[in-house]
Amino acid sequence: MSRSESSSSGAARRRILALAWPIILSNITVPLLGLVDTAVVGHLPDSRYLAAVTLGATLFSFLYWGFGFLRMGTTGLTSQAVGRENDTDVRNLLGQSLLIAAGIGAALIVFSRPLIRLGLWLLDGSDIATALAAEYAEIRILSAPAVLANYAILGWFLGQQNSRVTLAILVLTNGVNILLDLLFVIGLGMTSDGVAWATVIADYTALAFGLWLVSRQLRWLSGRFLRHRLLAVSAYGELFSVNANLFVRTLGLLFVMAFFTSRGAAQGDTVLAANAVLLQFIMLTSYALDGFAHAAEALTGRSVGARRWTEFAQSVRSAAWFSLLTAGIAALAFALGGEALIALLTGLPEVRETAATYLPWMVAMPLIAVWGYLLDGVFIGATAIREMRNSIFAGLAVYLPAWWLGQALLPEAFINHGLWLAFTLFMLTRSATLIAYYHQRRRSDWRDANHDAS
Repeated sequence: MSRSESSSSGAARRRILALAWPIILSNITVPLLGLVDTAVVGHLPDSRYLAAVTLGATLFSFLYWGFGFLRMGTTGLTSQAVGRENDTDVRNLLGQSLLIAAGIGAALIVFSRPLIRLGLWLLDGSDIATALAAEYAEIRILSAPAVLANYAILGWFLGQQNSRVTLAILVLTNGVNILLDLLFVIGLGMTSDGVAWATVIADYTALAFGLWLVSRQLRWLSGRFLRHRLLAVSAYGELFSVNANLFVRTLGLLFVMAFFTSRGAAQGDTVLAANAVLLQFIMLTSYALDGFAHAAEALTGRSVGARRWTEFAQSVRSAAWFSLLTAGIAALAFALGGEALIALLTGLPEVRETAATYLPWMVAMPLIAVWGYLLDGVFIGATAIREMRNSIFAGLAVYLPAWWLGQALLPEAFINHGLWLAFTLFMLTRSATLIAYYHQRRRSDWRDANHDAS
């Protein structure tokens, strides 16, 4: 490698790291809020309130995750507009995304009662907990426009390679939420409804802060908002196409996780609890890998917009370097300290013993899943969303038959190993499919016309 190439690679790694670290830190604040919610409600005299908050929070985690395309689609298209140096497009993408967020948020409020009833029916809690969870959910749904608008704002800033806004907004949101949890539940004697109102107020506080940051950023951008870009449905074609494919991809992932959980539950409470503990290992790994994937979104999107393919390749290689390093550290940590981490997450001896049985799957998982995280970021930045969607279909085509064969052929003691094998094969197939798509696009679209792709 020449000195200039080495210098370029070093600069690319520094850009990746500068974008990734605020996202990684902001991800760490997410479970902290869950811990505080649990601790505050868990000290009330009746366990039904904790059950209600758990059910309601689970419902909204799935619901809002399903609309995560507002963040991802906005990031990819904005980063490409930045690469084209088209500030008018940057402005109007924000306006379009905020209008879509407001429309979806309003629709969720209007249709909230049947949606909440359906979601809680699927979660299948006790009658008392479900009734309280419905009360919690009817309050929480009021923040839907704010939550979805915040997704659009975060995606817009990330597309402009400003990930510190993500950290600032999430720290504010979770900080306000925690303080209001303590005030409403401990100070004012409220129960699960207090936790819900704390979240609603925190979400709108974050939206106000985010819009203030947007107003500051707009002063630095040239161009202007265009009425026809914001009000004509035909002007939303690209954004709708990107978001629709992202939505389908997210629904596929939701199905994979829900199916995995339900098949674990069918094996009894101990297996269900053990699988839940091990899934936390995957979540821990994702907090770091998502940081590098989000950085790849912003940098590769800019390169695609500017059609600078050497820069594109350097960004992918640098993000891959950090991602593989992180995955290797995670695999090593799970191999050497997995049982200690299980003990930290649960004090139940039978759950600890059961989870330890399946620990080898956790050692392999980061090294297999890393490519899915990384290339999701690359494909979002390049708005090659159909390939991401297709990778989910390919994974499902392996996942479900593998699970069925495991059920049919394995002895009962190994049924859960069969479930983990199917899940691992889903991740492996998705990674392999994305790698194949990446190499195909690098040989065709994502290359300098005057040079062979490296």
